Amino acid sequence: MVKRFDLELLNTLVTAVEQGSLSAAVPILCRSQSTLSEQVRKLEQQCGVPLLVRGKQGVVPTPAGERLVDHARKLLALNDTAYQDMQGLLMAGDVRLAITDYFRPDWVPTLLRRIRGRYPRLRLHVAILKSALIEQEVTAREYDLGISMVLPDVVPESFADAGQRRLLRREPLCWVAHSSLELTSSEPVPIVALPASCALHRYTMGMLESHRRPYYIAHSASGVAGMHLALSAGLGVACLNASAVPEGLTRSAGALNLPRLPPVRFHMTSSTPAVSALVAEVRGMLARSAR
Repeated sequence: MVKRFDLELLNTLVTAVEQGSLSAAVPILCRSQSTLSEQVRKLEQQCGVPLLVRGKQGVVPTPAGERLVDHARKLLALNDTAYQDMQGLLMAGDVRLAITDYFRPDWVPTLLRRIRGRYPRLRLHVAILKSALIEQEVTAREYDLGISMVLPDVVPESFADAGQRRLLRREPLCWVAHSSLELTSSEPVPIVALPASCALHRYTMGMLESHRRPYYIAHSASGVAGMHLALSAGLGVACLNASAVPEGLTRSAGALNLPRLPPVRFHMTSSTPAVSALVAEVRGMLARSAR
């Protein structure tokens, strides 16, 4: 006889994997960490195999855990669709979203899949833009929602309604490089960055100059993905926010005598104070998942 999975247990597993740890899933699921641990244990007992590998850095799924997470996302999305249909809430329409590619680049595709799974009639239009352009385009109502990065020395312009902007998260900035890059603290630093039109490029180069740290541009990429490729090839050092640092890179500030950098902020901005029900739902998913 086939056993049926408990959707709450599956939701705990998916959330823990997406957030990287059970502790990070606590505020999202509004349950204690011990309760979440017990739920995962029950799910592992039901499956008869380990689903998560626990460590100091959080949790990662086992091969069996990865397969179950994939099934769980589909089951949870189908559950949400069925419930919304019964409640007359199966919303349809267009949502236009602009995102800076510094914002959790490895996580955004998963989030977009979850949004599409929950709202199958949604037509989602996504653009990856510079943060300054996102602010302008959302203000001009070219996009319904925008996620932008705000640098430490920038005070965002005030909107007429404070409800139009919401702080999603703060992240540290860090200097990173591949371990294959051999460089001493006295040599000019080869920099991997986006073009000079990028605000973070201008900010970090200004920091290097103010600290009189010699540098040169070794690679100019068109996007964060291009920076990742150049860094993996050992072409230089880059400044990235924490969630944009891929595996395999090491922090290099101390070893290379680079200036310390303050954290950045990520904001979500709405085009108007009063948004449609569909935009409000997507905005809520973005806010909850970005913690």
